[in-house]
Amino acid sequence: MRTLPDREPGSASHHAAEISLNTETLAPRKKFQGATPAEPCRCLIIAMASLENFRLTVFRKVAQQLSFRKAAEELYLTQPAVSLQIKALEEELGAVLFDRSGSQVKLTPAGQALIRFAEDSSRLLHEAVHALASLGGAHGGALALGASTTIAQYLLPRLLSEFCASHPRVHATLVSGNTEQIVTAIENDKIDLGFIEGPPHSRDLTLVPFLEDELVLLVPAAHEWAERKIIAPSELTRVPLLMRERGSGTRHIVEMALQRHRIRRSALNVVMELDSSEAIKSAVEAGFGAGFVSRWALAKDARLGPSLAIVQIKGVRFRRHFMMIYPKGPDLSGPSGEFRSFVLANTGPKPVKSAR
Repeated sequence: MRTLPDREPGSASHHAAEISLNTETLAPRKKFQGATPAEPCRCLIIAMASLENFRLTVFRKVAQQLSFRKAAEELYLTQPAVSLQIKALEEELGAVLFDRSGSQVKLTPAGQALIRFAEDSSRLLHEAVHALASLGGAHGGALALGASTTIAQYLLPRLLSEFCASHPRVHATLVSGNTEQIVTAIENDKIDLGFIEGPPHSRDLTLVPFLEDELVLLVPAAHEWAERKIIAPSELTRVPLLMRERGSGTRHIVEMALQRHRIRRSALNVVMELDSSEAIKSAVEAGFGAGFVSRWALAKDARLGPSLAIVQIKGVRFRRHFMMIYPKGPDLSGPSGEFRSFVLANTGPKPVKSAR
């Protein structure tokens, strides 16, 4: 899983890591207080310098995506520029690396042979960067992160900004998706450390709860429930609901809590599925229905009060812990271990447990 939206190039900072993030870069604080959501809402990208031969970098990206267009987007290049790099590499090696004859790009036998060595070369170079950085007393190198959308929008921007300020040799990338997609990315070794909002369906992960969260029911300020401020659980079946997509941790928590109060999923009138808290808030404001969002998504929203209202559900609380996840086995080290420790120190440590 690696779904990247249109991205805005960031301005260079005085740190070695360059952050491309359309939000305010805040000074480090002792106590984590959340962040304004980043736009585009689905992805934060931090550029990573590399010792790797650039043509090999382009080759690896095209081979991973099997698409010249997607590789170009990820590398901030035009598609013709990617094609020129691949052509130059093929001429240098005297071998055709991609079959472009059909509707889909495929690796040729020569490309399949090269990709194994290219991946090994990239891994060894990253290890070399880590080793050299440690000699200077600070961890450096690549840090591949993945986070479900609420965490990526409202929590990680400030944490990453503070971390990069104190770890300038670390070059991080962050992709976002729902909980299910982030778990898959960890299992497929696409990211080093994941951040999710719901329980993972995997027995091979270590879970580290790091921050408490609560989901709340949101309605338009003009809705009749806004004046009442509290409703019975059964009343949820009588209004149009806006829900996150299937695979979302938010949706899973809501459905499980309602089932404990004998409200089946089939009894809910879900009129629309949306892929982010920002989309749900905007749809609620527009009058499409009621929706559930994290309190973190409302912390700095000026619409709460004038346009939006929180309604309590009698006897029902939607509490959860955000969790860091990584594969079982050797403990995290290098930048990923450093960032895990940083997150725990700045959000309140929780005991580590394993998924089972």
